Amino acid sequence: MTGLDIKPDSDVAHVERRGSYGAEEQPMAKTQINQDEPDIYIEALARYPTDESIDKAEERRLVRKLDLRILPLLGICYFFYYVDKTTLSYAAIFGIKKSLNLGKTEYSWLSSSFYFGWLIWAIPSNLIMQRSPVATYLSFNIFMWGALLMAQAAVQNFAGLVALRILSGAFEAIADPAFMLITSMYYTRQEQPMRISIWYMWNGIGVAGGGLIGYGIGQIKGTLVSWRYEFIIVGAFCAFWAIVLFIALPNSPRTIWGFTHEEKLIMIARVRRNQTGIEQRRINWHQIKEAYLDYKTWLFTLLGFVANIPNGGISNFSTLVIKGLGFDTKETALLGIPQGVLVVIWIGLGAVVNKYMPPNSRTIVCIMFMMPTIAGALGFLLAPHDAYVGRLICFYLTGSYQAAFVISLSLITSNTGGQSKKMIVSGMIWFGACIGNIISPFFYKEDQAPAYPLGIGSLLTANCIEVIILFAFRYAFKWENKKKETLRAAMQQTSEGIAALNETAFTDMTDKENPNFVYVY
Repeated sequence: MTGLDIKPDSDVAHVERRGSYGAEEQPMAKTQINQDEPDIYIEALARYPTDESIDKAEERRLVRKLDLRILPLLGICYFFYYVDKTTLSYAAIFGIKKSLNLGKTEYSWLSSSFYFGWLIWAIPSNLIMQRSPVATYLSFNIFMWGALLMAQAAVQNFAGLVALRILSGAFEAIADPAFMLITSMYYTRQEQPMRISIWYMWNGIGVAGGGLIGYGIGQIKGTLVSWRYEFIIVGAFCAFWAIVLFIALPNSPRTIWGFTHEEKLIMIARVRRNQTGIEQRRINWHQIKEAYLDYKTWLFTLLGFVANIPNGGISNFSTLVIKGLGFDTKETALLGIPQGVLVVIWIGLGAVVNKYMPPNSRTIVCIMFMMPTIAGALGFLLAPHDAYVGRLICFYLTGSYQAAFVISLSLITSNTGGQSKKMIVSGMIWFGACIGNIISPFFYKEDQAPAYPLGIGSLLTANCIEVIILFAFRYAFKWENKKKETLRAAMQQTSEGIAALNETAFTDMTDKENPNFVYVY
């Protein structure tokens, strides 16, 4: 996790730029820096005017230190984030349907209601995050997850549980965009896919951990039914971790504690190559308009939608699918462990393959990792009903889509410039994800249990559409880069020439506005 080599961003093409920013050059004017408290940005660019002026050994040490500080905090948070979302799935096998007298479709509505809160609050929460210290705002929301999850242990009817799940969804809406924003603040575009994969693979650890937690809770012989303990215990851990994040997770490279001033300067100077900025708390309504008029925003929204049709079903019905293969309740809880381990392996493999592939291979790697999911869904549908082991293995194979989705998230962090635009685009992929998660449970019809052919069929169809979208992204980014090359060639012929990297790195320009911006794919 921490011994990763730092190389120049091979995904990004080099372009001719006006000026060399030699050591004799005067510091940049504050008007060229559009970030909070610009003095440290000016100092960083004056101290390290080019990437070559940063000592590579020092940079490697800094990145290892950042990895040790940031990635465990985000990873463990993501563990609880996923365990939180699977509590309803384990509550189902521990008797919540019987306890609350849930009707045929009410369990599906409970699964979907969580995402109604997320859907309503996703974009407003992202804009609030831009106006707030990101780690502080994230910590508050996580604490509220835990509190609301513990409150669900006290519900006595369907209506009360629906209300609490809607509120939980609203508070969880900020998690993924916040994690993506934090990653883009501290890591270069080349480093981002690996780092996103590292914290996202705790999703798989959450699947496995959920199985262990579920099995352990199933052994409790207390005064409450088992599913109520599930909500209390997981909620308490979430609230505790929120306090840890509040103390340890940094809000900004400017204010991060435990790092020297010189390390902060390198931290800022090295991400100039991203051309996406670091922090800007003023909402730019022009950027918001551009985000909604940019066709790529809607492609990301569609990607979030189709990628989460499988997720919505698997996260809420995986235990019922496995139990339907002939296993008892405790065996079902334990069989969630290999499912989670495989997710970790898939995501780790995706990150490693992406690292060693040629430049601009992210979309190709995503497509490669969609193939096992498609094969697994086909196998599950076509295998004989009594081939329990074979169908279980096919079901486990469906987890490979997570590696593809993780790498596709780095397409947002790497290809969106302008802080307000980043807030909208990162919010919209999860807006699409909400819709996918809302409709997905309704493909798993109770009268089709335990095989759920319509549910597995929806997973297969969504995966095939996702492959088409990834091809569309690949050619869209290539097309956009050709347009940028034409623009730079035209600018080169003028007396102004092309702005140097330092002139555009922290000006809060969008990817569309910035002539130095090169898309990666």
